Amino acid sequence: MVQTLAQRIEALLFSEGGPVTKKKLAQLLESDAAAIQTAAAELSQSLHNRGVALIETETELAFAVAPHMKDTVEKAYEKELGREIGDAGLEVLSIILYRGPSTRSRIDYIRGVNTSSTIRTLTARGLIERTQNPHDQREYLYRPTAELLAHLGVRNAEELPDYAKIARQFAAFEVQSGPFEVEHAGESKPTESSN
Repeated sequence: MVQTLAQRIEALLFSEGGPVTKKKLAQLLESDAAAIQTAAAELSQSLHNRGVALIETETELAFAVAPHMKDTVEKAYEKELGREIGDAGLEVLSIILYRGPSTRSRIDYIRGVNTSSTIRTLTARGLIERTQNPHDQREYLYRPTAELLAHLGVRNAEELPDYAKIARQFAAFEVQSGPFEVEHAGESKPTESSN
């Protein structure tokens, strides 16, 4: 099956989950600026009357909720945000606060369960933020937001109660029990695949 440039841009934007510069798209797709611009227009047209829309600035492309779907998404988030974050949310926040920036796979490993929906809820509430992992472009790191730290009444995580003790306990746990193998200074990857 022949893949169009528009389809390839769509796949990259979807996998990135955020804005991508046109320059980066041109490099990744071994194309030029004019071709990227034409393909972006084609992609935008193909998304007409769909649930997502292509947002374009001078330098970036990104997906966003289509304007006519705004009410649907707001109602869904209101329902989700109306719930308490519960024990799962508190556990994820504790890991991110006391262990430091962590990938979802690392959080899943520490908790022993899938945390996708919990992370989504915490992100939607502005308690954690997702940033690119400088050591592995395929994964994101989750960090506490300034809003969370302000809510807790601290300037940084080190001011949290028993920070040094709990941070040491996290480090000891990972050393003792890990099928995680350190690949680089910042993060590690599981040596076994999980189901």
